Amino acid sequence: MIVFGVVALAGNGASLLLLRHGQAQSLNVRGAFLEVASDTFGALAVIVSGVVIALTGFTLLDPIASLAVALLILPRTWRLLRDAVDVLLEASPRGVDLTEVRAHMTALEGVKDVHDLHAWTITSGLPVLSAHVVVDPAVLTGNRSAAMLDALQFCLRGHFDVVHSTFQLEPAGHADHEPSVCL
Repeated sequence: MIVFGVVALAGNGASLLLLRHGQAQSLNVRGAFLEVASDTFGALAVIVSGVVIALTGFTLLDPIASLAVALLILPRTWRLLRDAVDVLLEASPRGVDLTEVRAHMTALEGVKDVHDLHAWTITSGLPVLSAHVVVDPAVLTGNRSAAMLDALQFCLRGHFDVVHSTFQLEPAGHADHEPSVCL
């Protein structure tokens, strides 16, 4: 029992070292990391249980250690499940307040209003945003629309860590024929 625990601990320890950096950026790698972490706790529990059982004969320590490992895994598993559900449901990213996003966007010169504003998460660590942006008519002439798109992207990337955004630039009055159902 102790020998198998030591072999498992060595293998899981190496795996944890390989996965530790990627787990912060990817939901998939985080899931693998948590699985290996729970296996590592299990290996430690096997080693400790094996030593105590060998020295004292207290065999009830094995199920007690198993229960302790399960209790340690539960909070991490819950967090991973919550993050996965947020991605699957395309929930608004944590920390992205759409009212604040709208205020930053409308503060840009040439922006009159923002409507149909949506933010969601398509994978862990990648919030995205789309919006209809009402601008001065002059913005839609020449190369100024490209500059406006760059300014909007820069605003969101700098203030809200939203790297991918899609904007529809509209002249004033264009939204009058569209029913607005979103912030």
